[in-house]
Amino acid sequence: MSKPKEKEPVDIVHQNAIHVETIMKELRHQKLHTEFNINPFKKLHILTDKPMSEVSCGKEEEDPAFLQIIHGARLEPTKKYTHPQTEAQEIGWISSPLLVSDRNDRRLNFPRQNSEITKYMDAAWRLKEQTQNLG
Repeated sequence: MSKPKEKEPVDIVHQNAIHVETIMKELRHQKLHTEFNINPFKKLHILTDKPMSEVSCGKEEEDPAFLQIIHGARLEPTKKYTHPQTEAQEIGWISSPLLVSDRNDRRLNFPRQNSEITKYMDAAWRLKEQTQNLG
């Protein structure tokens, strides 16, 4: 059986040096953010003042760049980007019809036509559905 090794005593100076080095690394990579912006991709809920409050607020100036970011975030993808960003967006990206539909063109437009038989059967099915729903 081997003897268990004895622990070396804790060197406080060495531990303090490690701690100082760790803090210096953290401070070197730390950024101080002084400019505040609201995330334009989240819904913004504005709370109004109480109706009878005595605080009189003047009209605050709006930042046009911030308003443009907010309005741009709410656009649909086809207006935001020139090309689809994902494969799922490729489906339906071009949603405009290839041909302008002309209702008077008989080659492409086939309206529903009813004959005496179809009118009769339509009325019979409607009557059958009404009697089944009542009973």
